[in-house]
Order: sequence, then structure tokens, then C-alpha cells
Amino acid sequence: MSSSFISLFLFSFLTIFRASAQNPGYLYHNCTNTTTYTSNSTYLTNLRTVLSSLSSRNAPYSTGFQNVTAGQSPDRVTGLFLCRGDLSPEVCRRCVTFAVNDTLGRCPKEREVVIYYDECMLRYSPKSILSTLTYEGGYIIMKSNKISSIQNQKDGFMSFVSSATRKASIEAANSERKFYMLKTGLTAFQTLYGLLQCTPDLKRKDCRSCLQSCINGMDLIRTGGRLFWPSCGVRYELYPFYNESAIETIAPAPAPSSPPPPPLELLVSTPPTKSPSLRGKGMDSKVLVVAIVLPIMLVVALLAIAGYCFLAKRNKKTFETAPASASEVGDDIRMADSLQLDYRTIQIATNDFAVRNKIGQGGFGEVYKGTFSNGKEVAVKRLSINSRQGETEFKTEVVVVAKLQHRNLVRLLGFSLQGEERILVYEYMPNKSLDYLLFDPTEKVQLNWTQRYKIIGGIARGILYLHEDSRLTIIHRDLKASNILIDADMNPKIADFGMARIFGWDQTQDNTSRIVGTYGYMSPEYAMHGQFSMKSDVYSFGVLVLEIISGRKNNSFGEPDGAQDLLTHAWTLWNNRSALSLVDPLIVDNCQNSEVVRCIHIGLLCVQEDPVKRPTISTIFMMLTSNTVTLPVPRQPGFFIQGRLKKDPLDSDQSTTEKSLPGSIDDASITDLYPR
Repeated sequence: MSSSFISLFLFSFLTIFRASAQNPGYLYHNCTNTTTYTSNSTYLTNLRTVLSSLSSRNAPYSTGFQNVTAGQSPDRVTGLFLCRGDLSPEVCRRCVTFAVNDTLGRCPKEREVVIYYDECMLRYSPKSILSTLTYEGGYIIMKSNKISSIQNQKDGFMSFVSSATRKASIEAANSERKFYMLKTGLTAFQTLYGLLQCTPDLKRKDCRSCLQSCINGMDLIRTGGRLFWPSCGVRYELYPFYNESAIETIAPAPAPSSPPPPPLELLVSTPPTKSPSLRGKGMDSKVLVVAIVLPIMLVVALLAIAGYCFLAKRNKKTFETAPASASEVGDDIRMADSLQLDYRTIQIATNDFAVRNKIGQGGFGEVYKGTFSNGKEVAVKRLSINSRQGETEFKTEVVVVAKLQHRNLVRLLGFSLQGEERILVYEYMPNKSLDYLLFDPTEKVQLNWTQRYKIIGGIARGILYLHEDSRLTIIHRDLKASNILIDADMNPKIADFGMARIFGWDQTQDNTSRIVGTYGYMSPEYAMHGQFSMKSDVYSFGVLVLEIISGRKNNSFGEPDGAQDLLTHAWTLWNNRSALSLVDPLIVDNCQNSEVVRCIHIGLLCVQEDPVKRPTISTIFMMLTSNTVTLPVPRQPGFFIQGRLKKDPLDSDQSTTEKSLPGSIDDASITDLYPR
């Protein structure tokens, strides 16, 4: 390799790295869209005052924390930032300034927001958030590498990390800044590093509780990880990830006396080699050359690796890694075992699956309401023994949902495998599923246009996360009204990932010889040729949008309607310039016509026959949130021109014959996956 090439490589890489490093490392954001504000509202005025104050050059960046409140209730805004305790005031200022601009782009209308970066956290809310411990809006990242599978070795490592971090949490809670850096030896060659921090406004007791909940929530047999809540955060690694020189050196936490540190061979990382020392002028020239050249080559290699990882991270918008290979997915399945619940515990929670606790039923199982001993309500999905789903397919849903965290995705709490029993435990949804609210004449009165518009936006956010913003690229393949659950605040949550497929970085589509899904929501290329992609989910989203606007199922049309399905009906009305005739009569007099027509336009763009013509979900989200985006002219939808069937063999949706009940997890979503 020529010296000029090496020089050019180093110059180019360092230039890119230096420019990219100016922006903080984005991790995660949560926008609670329970309430929103308008562009001319008092809340926005107060929010701008708060954000301006937080990003002012006069802000106390040296302390790494500030809170500001502006306005009066109900338009009062309280905001705060927390910078990582080991960083300089300049790095803190740069992160906060970036966050102030970034948050308005990611959460343009939401009143309650928290956004995380490697360097800082920014949060604002209409609530009284100061000195208040909260466990909402957090995130977790765990390394894929595990310690040895030998149980006593695994237990030893886990006990060591747990003991060290718990002692560090006490130190952090007792400190004035509510911050502590952990550095303690595992072996002669291996060191455990940790960083624990609370917002300084928390009480000592609340800080300690928050930090210990973080420790309890992490899988400590991993070689590193972090769990953050808006009130606190914990991170541990087997390498120095923080800046030790930025603050006064903190004494290492004492190593636990029992059990002993794990042997060196347990750890994944390779122990560092000692650098040769240069002593005296008489050193052999060959040794001198080696001592100089080797570090340079090592630096170049490390820079190349770091550059590849950094650019890959930016391109994929991932949290930390981007697993796509079959081996990594297999490791994820093994990781899901940590969520396994005792079958007897679930039996007790559901009163042994008592009929009175049954809240839903579908073609692939039943759903029960359960209550754990601590009072937590859950939805327990008990798959039918005849569902034809193997253990690997069953764990697919566990893996996907467990690794994805977003406010518009249903949260998996655990699962159980007992003989032929396959059980999934989800968070309980008191407002049932979208199909129950939307298609039941007595229930749909609850859904005014504002709520329907909010649901459309929430579903789009969830799909955007699956397709582009999560650490995995997920194609759901069974988006439908019964797979959209509605929480207590009428927020939509996408459920049922039994048919989801994980795509690699450079993968855009796939095909299958076995078609699974729900008639009416499947795109033409998937139903007829087995080809699926992100655009397949976009098609399903378009059907959902038109159903939400009209209040009618896609396959609810009969001969008297003069149309075979909802798409045909919507397309006909659009061409006749009478799109508003599609709107549900219950909301037609109390909706914003421009918003409704724009949503119909977007829905028709999503269901075009040619998948290339359909917009991506990121473009759709911009169309929904910005009126300045020009919408192209839609083309004819992908119709299924065939005689109506009394019951289509592909239709797994049972909601036409069985109503969902409170908290139901979709009744017909787990289906065989071929090929996997």
C-alpha cells in the first residue's frame, strides 16, 4: 500500500470522523402524544421560552443540569437537561443545543417529550416533573455477547457485576451531583467500568431506587449494557467508555469478596498487551522500528474499524449494533429465554384460565385477563395446540417484540413454554383493539376525528420505527385493525409479530412459497406472487387509513353498495371529486375537511398496485405531519377482481364472528412462517 494512499485514507477518515463527531450520538426518543399543541398555541410560546433558556450560553453547563418552567397551567411547560457527568461544559452545551433543535423535528406537536443522546438527555412536559421519580419513556440496550454458558461461571460474573453496581448506586445517590463512575478489577487483566447518574433534583431515596431498578432490569450476563429512565441511568462495560480525566478521579468500588471474580477465559474481550518501554539511547534499531510502526498500524486499523461501525450506525439509525445474520437472530432467541415466566405463575394470575377471565378468542388461540400477585394486570395469549406453530416460530414473536421498544408497539412482558403450551404475556389494553372500536356501531361513537387522526399518526410512527428507526428492520406482514391495540389514552399500539420478518441492511424484499395474512390487507404482489417488502406494510397501512376514515371494513361491501371493496369505493369517489362522501357519517360534520381529504389521498397512494409508486413510511409520516409536502397524484389501487367469497381461505381475522373484549391481543395473528 503506497504512503500517499495511507495519507489520503487517514486524512479522509479523520475529516469525516471529526465532522461527524460534532453531533451528539442519538439513542432514543419518546413523545407521549396523549395531548398535543397547535402551531399558534400558548403552550408552544412557553415551550420556546423553556428551550431557549435551556440552550442559552448562560445555562449552567458546568453542573450538567438545569430546569426551567414557563407559563401557567394548563399551558405551563417544565423542561430540563442532564448531561453525562464525565463530560466537559462545552460538550454538554453542544449536546443540549443540538437536542433543542432535534426534538422539535422528532416530536413536532407533542407536549411531553424525552430524548436521549450519548452525551445528554432533554425532557419537557406540562406536568410537574421536578423531584419526581418516573419510569416512563425509558430504553435499554444490551450487548449481544454473553459470558460462558456454564451456570456457576455465569452466576459468578452476574453476582460480581450486580454487587459492584449496587454499591456504586449507593455512592451515586449519596453524592451531591447524584453521579458516580465505577472502575473495579474483575481479573488481573480485566476491568469493569460503570457510570451511574440521576437528575440532581431527585431525593436520595428516589435516586437509589431508580438506579437499582435499572440494575434489576438489565441482563447482567451480558458483557455490557445500559438502561435509562428520564430520572436516572446505569451503564456498564468491559472497556473505559467514559472520560476519566474530565473530573476528579473516583476511587474504585471494592470488589465483592464472594463469589470470586470469574476466570479470564470467561470474558469475551481480549486482555490488553503491555506496550514495550523505550529506555536508553542504545536500543536496537529494529526494536525501535517495530515499537514505532506497530502502534501506527494498530491506530490505522482501529480507525478503519471505528469508521465502519460509526458510518454503519448512522446509515441504519441503530441504537448500538445491527444484527441481521441468522446466527445473531439465533442468539436473540436464546436471549429471549430470560423473559420466560413460570407456567404456574400464569395459571394463578388467570385463575387457571377461567372462562370468566377470557377476553378474546381467535383461530389460533384464546386471550385471558390476568392479575399478578403485585396487582399488575396483563393480557395472556394462550396459543391453540392446533396452531401448528413450532417453538422457533413461537419465539419469533418473543424475540421481535422484546428487542423493540416504542410507544406505538405493544409491550411484551414475558412468555411461557410448558409441554405443548405456548403462552405470551402482554401489557393489558383496557380500550381493546381498533376493530372493536371502529366497526362496532355502539362503540365507534367514541372515535371522533381528532382521535382517528391521532391513531393514524401513531400507527405510522410505529411502522416507521419498525422499518427504519429500530435496531432491526422489521416487516410486520399482518397489519390490520384487529392487530392495533388501543391503550387507556387512546394511543395505538401495533401488536402480533408472529409473522414478522427481519431484513438485513441491504435487503429490500423477499418472497415466500406460503402466503399468510388477512384477506383485504395483503398487497397484490404478496397475495399473488409471495413477494413482500416494506411496501407490503405500506399497502396494509393504506387500507387501515381508509377504514379509519370510513368506519367500514374493507370487505364489508355487498352488491347493493355497487363496489366490491373499500378500495374500489374510495377510488371511485376520488375520481368523482367527492372524496368526503367516504367519511364516516358520525364524524363528517365535526372534522377538518382538509385533513380528511389529505389522509384519503395518502391512503390511496399507499394502496397503488405498483409497489414502486407507493411512498415509503418516512415519506408518509412527513405527508401526515407537514402540509408543505406536495402529494403526487395517486394511481389505481391494486384490486382483487374476483367473485366475493363467503369466507376467504386466506382470511385469518375472526372478528366478524367473534367480538374482541377488553385487553384482547389479536385473535388470529400467529401463523406458520415458511421459509424462516
